[in-house]
Amino acid sequence: MAPSNGDVSTREDAAARVAYLFSETVLSVQPNLKAAPDVGFQHALDRMVYNKDRGIVAKHGTLPSVYSVRYNDDPFLAAVDELRSTTFISITTASSTLPAAIAHLAKLAKFPVVIHVSMSRDLPDFSEITSLRQLGFTLIQSFNLHEAQDLAIASHVLAIRTGKGVIHFFHQPEVEETPIPFEDVNQIENFFDRNALVYGGPEGNTVANHLYWNEAVGLVAEKTTMKEDADEKTNGGAVSLAKVGYTTASQFQAIEAVFELMRVATGRTYKAFDYHGAANAVTALVICGSSAQTFITTIREAGRGDIYSKVGVITPRVYRPWSAEKFLDVIPRSVKRVGVLEQAHRQTTKWGRILLDVISSLNNDLSKATAIPVVVGYQLGYLDSKTIRQALRGIVQNIQSEAPIQNLVVGGRASHDVDSEYHLEEPELETAYSKMLYNVFGDRLSILNALERDDAGIPRTITSNPEYGFGAYLAKEEEKKLLVSKLQKAVNEKLFTNQEINDLVLHWLLLNSEGSSKLSEAGAELVSNLEIEGSEIAKELLNDKAFLLGPSSWIIGSDAWSYDLGTSGVHNIIASGKNVNVLIIDSQPYTARAVKNVSRRKKDIGLYAMNYSNSYVASIAVYSSYTQALQAFIEADKFTGPSIVVAYLPYNEETDSALTVLQETKNAIDSGYWPLYRWDPRPDENGLPNFQLDSQALKMELKEFLERENHLSQVARRVPVFGGNIDGSYSSELRSRQRQKAKKAYSRLLEGLTGPPLTVVFASDGGTAENVAKRLQRRAKGRGLGAVVMAMDDFPVEDLGAEENLVIIASTAGQGEFPQNGRNFWEAVKSSTDLNLASVNYAVFGLGDSHYWPRKQDKIYYNKPAKDLNHRLEILGGMRMVELGLGDAQDPDGYQTAYPLWEAELWKALGVDGIGAAVEEPPPLTNEDMKVQSNYLRGTIAEGLSDESTGAIAPSDFQVAKFHGVYLQDDRDIRDQRKANGLQPAYYFMIRVRMSGGVATPAQWLAIDRIADDMGNHTFKVTTRATFQLHGVIKKKLKPAVKAINAVLLDTIAACGDANRNVLCTGLPYNSALQKELNSLARVLSEHLLPTFTAYHEIWLTDDNDQKKLVAGNAVVDFEPLYGPAYLPRKFKIAIAVPPYNEVDVFAHDVGLIAIVHEQGKLTGFNVVVGGGMGITHNNKNTYPRTGGMLGYIKKEDVVVVCEKIMLIQRDNGNRKDRKRGRLQYTIDDMGFDIFRQKVEELVEFKFEDARPFSFESNIDRFGWVKDERGLNHFTMFVENGRIADTPGFRLKTGLREIALAMKGEAEFRLTGNQHVILSNIAEEEIPHIKRLLVEYKLDNRQFSGLRLSSSSCVAFPTCAVAMAESERYFPIFISKLESYLEELGLRHDSVVMRMTGCPNGCVRPFLAEVAMVGKAYGVYNIMLGGGYTGQRLNKLYRSSVNEEQALTLLKPLFKRWALEREEGEHFGDFLIRSGVIKPTLDGSKFHDDVAEEDEE
Repeated sequence: MAPSNGDVSTREDAAARVAYLFSETVLSVQPNLKAAPDVGFQHALDRMVYNKDRGIVAKHGTLPSVYSVRYNDDPFLAAVDELRSTTFISITTASSTLPAAIAHLAKLAKFPVVIHVSMSRDLPDFSEITSLRQLGFTLIQSFNLHEAQDLAIASHVLAIRTGKGVIHFFHQPEVEETPIPFEDVNQIENFFDRNALVYGGPEGNTVANHLYWNEAVGLVAEKTTMKEDADEKTNGGAVSLAKVGYTTASQFQAIEAVFELMRVATGRTYKAFDYHGAANAVTALVICGSSAQTFITTIREAGRGDIYSKVGVITPRVYRPWSAEKFLDVIPRSVKRVGVLEQAHRQTTKWGRILLDVISSLNNDLSKATAIPVVVGYQLGYLDSKTIRQALRGIVQNIQSEAPIQNLVVGGRASHDVDSEYHLEEPELETAYSKMLYNVFGDRLSILNALERDDAGIPRTITSNPEYGFGAYLAKEEEKKLLVSKLQKAVNEKLFTNQEINDLVLHWLLLNSEGSSKLSEAGAELVSNLEIEGSEIAKELLNDKAFLLGPSSWIIGSDAWSYDLGTSGVHNIIASGKNVNVLIIDSQPYTARAVKNVSRRKKDIGLYAMNYSNSYVASIAVYSSYTQALQAFIEADKFTGPSIVVAYLPYNEETDSALTVLQETKNAIDSGYWPLYRWDPRPDENGLPNFQLDSQALKMELKEFLERENHLSQVARRVPVFGGNIDGSYSSELRSRQRQKAKKAYSRLLEGLTGPPLTVVFASDGGTAENVAKRLQRRAKGRGLGAVVMAMDDFPVEDLGAEENLVIIASTAGQGEFPQNGRNFWEAVKSSTDLNLASVNYAVFGLGDSHYWPRKQDKIYYNKPAKDLNHRLEILGGMRMVELGLGDAQDPDGYQTAYPLWEAELWKALGVDGIGAAVEEPPPLTNEDMKVQSNYLRGTIAEGLSDESTGAIAPSDFQVAKFHGVYLQDDRDIRDQRKANGLQPAYYFMIRVRMSGGVATPAQWLAIDRIADDMGNHTFKVTTRATFQLHGVIKKKLKPAVKAINAVLLDTIAACGDANRNVLCTGLPYNSALQKELNSLARVLSEHLLPTFTAYHEIWLTDDNDQKKLVAGNAVVDFEPLYGPAYLPRKFKIAIAVPPYNEVDVFAHDVGLIAIVHEQGKLTGFNVVVGGGMGITHNNKNTYPRTGGMLGYIKKEDVVVVCEKIMLIQRDNGNRKDRKRGRLQYTIDDMGFDIFRQKVEELVEFKFEDARPFSFESNIDRFGWVKDERGLNHFTMFVENGRIADTPGFRLKTGLREIALAMKGEAEFRLTGNQHVILSNIAEEEIPHIKRLLVEYKLDNRQFSGLRLSSSSCVAFPTCAVAMAESERYFPIFISKLESYLEELGLRHDSVVMRMTGCPNGCVRPFLAEVAMVGKAYGVYNIMLGGGYTGQRLNKLYRSSVNEEQALTLLKPLFKRWALEREEGEHFGDFLIRSGVIKPTLDGSKFHDDVAEEDEE
């Protein structure tokens, strides 16, 4: 054999490895999901999965799939389901799981399924195997480790060759066996032609040579007559098999042929029966049990005088098909008596199954034997080496006696808890419900099928089922009748000396006869008095105390009962009308629901019971509403008759946390998959509906039930009348009232639907598809349709086939992906094999952008979700009402170009095209509406902050809150998971500080640091506008955080929103006097242009009594002299730069102020540039970045008025209808630059002078120490992407905190527009201490590459709501992958301005970078090249939609060319333009022209 690369030491491991190799799917039946990973077969399977071992029969390019299934979760039904899509399946399990699965095993026997069965380690019950003898399986037993490996292989080869099921079983001994090498895969592949395997599923597909698939009978031979003999050929040590038929003889021939294969391959011989012992034996023992080897060893060691010296042992290796011929061949002709030892825990028949096989074989051999041997049966129990000799002697003595005793028990008796690993116990999580029952009912609680019940001699598998529980109830009813007789006798014979007790007994008897819910109260009073009485009769009656108290009888079970309700005990309970309560716990997680097949779909027990009209029914979930569950238990107990309470407690593993269960529960309830409700069939005396919905969503089956007007009459025909004293007319009236109440309850639930139903579902990220869907629903209602609208993921997919008319509106995300609120829906629909949409009419409209992915190979992404859904629904049998509609953002009116025509066709298909839509649609609420209606930016923010039901605020408040410096965000890393779990996104807020000039005192730095720790996510961000940004602030901490910021003389007013933002100013470390003057100007500008709304103080700043501080006395009358109630069309940004450094990117802002400094260092005035802006929309050529145009020179004293007038022109002329073109850059281009200048000059009443000469050298920061003109020191520190955080290897945040604490005098922090930090105004005497801190915390490292020092990125994931791709977290990784290459080229210290953003909004001004990567989808970016190193020139698209590998492939050759071909001092962007790689963008309006990669049609 080939060299081994490992060993196996257990039979279970050997079989599991073979099962993996020979299967497409392995179902590993687990004793419980918290079992240790090395239990049973699982250890070997887990290792092979982990190592990604290749299988032998798995399809090329795929690995076998391994699924763990709980033993009590109907695992063999899962195998039946799997056969719909998979051909080669193996199951590994314990033998104790087999008897309950006989119905499914009968189906599996028809297919090439191999089941590896491990018998119990202590005392196996072989009746679990013999009970399967009639199912059609081949049953093969192995007796040691080598056999387990060989016969596991043989079983799979046999199954493949015959197309029939094989069960390979063995006893796993407690003692360790000598390890053997792994199976030889190369040798195994010689056993059969792998290329002959055909993988199937649907009818007509073949599975193996000469076979075809028929779902009714499994694999069928191609011809009705098949060659009966196995064609065995040995060629070079290999044996091939011809196809054989299905007779027992031919099946056995196939088995022998496979055994011959094993002999040739391994040298080990296998036969159907083995004989051990003397050739002239007079007694033969046929042993089917775990001690067979011990018997054989003992007989071999027998001496001549031993009574068992002439005894032989026969062990069946092939139990089915049983070959009488092969059995007789191994029995010596000298044998006169045959003993049959069967190891079974319970003798259910007089004669053992193997005993009957033996007798049948002997009777068929009269011609070969002079007389039929005497056959004696035994029950084999537990034997060990110490007792085996005595037992064997007793067996032989009995069998050789003249009148042997049949069915003697040999050895110890077995326990009924047959497999300790597979014993029944209540899962720990599910005790939540049993604890509730104990808490509610106390001593009255009677769990009729409790696992701890002492029912001697009855296995737990029986006592735990509903039939047994119901039987126990009926028995208790008989006991109760005896108690009633005793009480009546005691009253009649006046056995009570106390008249009060006599009266209490009479009262109890009356209530009992009436079935009153007050029986328990009367019983408690009676018991109390009986305990005081102390008489003999009292003591006797107190023995039945539980009956006197009126027991609350419960049967508790799992959702396994819901698979076959018609024949289960649940059906019997409901039909009986008895006063029994049933609690059924459903543990199937919501996220696992889609994998269930239609044939495996559980029945809705609640709905089933409701149809009978005699049962109280409740659906509860303790992790959603404890109160509702409690109420349901109480109501069920009070109801006289059957009560069915279905309880949800979803978990994948029994070790799942409560949080996991909570997430699953919420998702199921919110979606309607698990509605919470209570149903009482009795007429309601309190005027409440008899159907009480306790959750928001209701699944389709319940809707249909409530909708049926005649359901109670149907029930009446099915439910027998249990009392002859029921008045017929009253019953009719009752049913009538119930129908009315059910209909009314349903009407309320469906909001009074009036016409044919129409369900509109949408998938939308940006809100457009959602708005279209909601508008369509309103219009449908106006045409008389009963229309509902919801997100795709909120629609229960299992109800899809019950829809009548379905409309889907789907937008496109990423690379042709579904939006987040439609992904689960699509995955379920895509993978479902049981959806039947034959009765569903559907229509699909998609929203996309045909130019978003301009390359020809990427055109498939255009409207891909809509196309995929349209195709899939058609495959599932749906009937298309209207042809697929595709809205294109590139059309003149966007999606509206195609949509009206599609909608008109839809109305026509629904037959309502001639009906006018009477619904008056409200106009969409725009940002302008929100601002105007917000009452000067108050909105309902204050109310939203106090709403504890959600972590978010209202959508309109979200827009208004930006003016307060606050953004609503959520953690996008966990958004999908929370969505899948039915939870809201993990909402929190970002707070941006207004800190014009970018200067913070040490106290302010420490305050921000503390707020980040106490109220945020323990980090904060230095932004590209030189201010602080806090993330992860949950709503309840939002107000305290803003208040804490204000407490250190900072605020957040207008840090966001449509107003003048934080004024950006150069850090200027080398000229403190000039920097101070410019910083002062920045503050003046910011204060002058600051909105004056008082809502900020009212909402965020309160006194100690939490009373609002009203800025203007007690009356608030807001007035915005600069802004008005609508504020600006879009944000407005101002930046101040001092040549020769342009680290603020002065050309990128609405107003750029270029300081003109006299030779003596005095500030004289500014060159003013206007109309810069960075934000665009991908593939929307109406949007583009723009660099500011030069207005001219002004004196410094005129700066404030000029900036004000520019802003006012934008206020009055900016585009308020299209926010994408609302910035000043578009206002100027629409107006014309000269006209704009003229308007400004008219307002300021002077002319701009000609611009003064200036030049910029770079737009990056200058890192390291510098001394200013006053002798103070400044250290510019590199902070990658502005993130102030501690990591295990770099405690940046802690280091800066320590530096802030150490700062003295005038020392301060200055933030830069490139997201870095300057430690400023450090006195000479403080330098040593500050330097020590820099070294201690590794903050003095300036040995970064030129590329890294010049890099910058936005936040993007996980906090930014509009991010399409990673940025801050990914950019350093990408830089690292370029750095090593640049170092090889000698470019380590060369500066290249490179920036990355997660979307095209331009937060780090990417379109001015020499190299930019602009996110387009997750992991996909547009590469922009050719920006100016000093920030004076825009870049241009070089390649669109590239991933990391493609980006590196594109950039590396360009860097190499630059290293080899550049001119002296030539920057990378300039080189790219000179060399013709990219064309320059000299004007923003030409940004989309002459790109290197044209749109391919």
